[in-house]
Amino acid sequence: MSEWGSAQFVGDIAIAPVFDGRAFENPREVLLRPTFSGDPWAQHGDLLNAEGQLELTMGAYLIRTGDRLVLVDAGVGMINNGQYQGGGLLASLLDLGVEPSDITDVILTHLHFDHVGWATQKGDIVFPNATYRCHSADWQHFIESDTADDRAIRKLSPIAPRLEPFDSDQTVASGIDVRHAPGHTPGSVIVVISSGDDRAMLIGDIAHCPAELTENDWEAVFDVDRDLARRTREALAAELEGSTTLVGAAHFPGLQFGRLLTGEGQRSWML
Repeated sequence: MSEWGSAQFVGDIAIAPVFDGRAFENPREVLLRPTFSGDPWAQHGDLLNAEGQLELTMGAYLIRTGDRLVLVDAGVGMINNGQYQGGGLLASLLDLGVEPSDITDVILTHLHFDHVGWATQKGDIVFPNATYRCHSADWQHFIESDTADDRAIRKLSPIAPRLEPFDSDQTVASGIDVRHAPGHTPGSVIVVISSGDDRAMLIGDIAHCPAELTENDWEAVFDVDRDLARRTREALAAELEGSTTLVGAAHFPGLQFGRLLTGEGQRSWML
């Protein structure tokens, strides 16, 4: 398991990034600051690539705790349309010495397409021994409602026999809890990993880039309920600032962990 060397540890619990690909967005079209005067991206050029694009990492996180291997999210899958480029998740798992059949649990932080890509492929479950888990509010919104997404139905219906939805905060495995954090989608969740006084959070798409945590007034066009998403994000940032909690986000550069520091009245993101 050579690639576990890049893992972060919370006590004896290991958390490793699992890369699937990347995506490219026009930052001024997808992340907005309606109350900000001027170009909000002028002071965040370090978050953009040479072409001025917001480059989003696609992938997942793998947690090893006891005899459980828990995959948090399932990447974008076999999409390669220029803007979204996936396909690498299974190879990344193999680099960790993990076969799809080794995964015991798949926690989906929410059900957007770029988080469920490897849940199934061509109608077949990719992780045949895993229990799939998501918040019931997302399953209802994306699969069962009058406005259900046909792509999500095709992608996720095969996992229904192995799905254990939840409708409240709960413990999934020793040291792993899920916490409802709605707004981006109705059933978005944060995965909290803890051991003694050590803690890490996998925040899914509560924030798409570090600027959304360092400044309060961002809005993402991807959010189902922008106002609720902003309030959820602001509450999370207030909880994290100045703490020792490690934070991993679904699309931050390189899936690198960081901490939210505070000083002189400002927050900063530090790897």
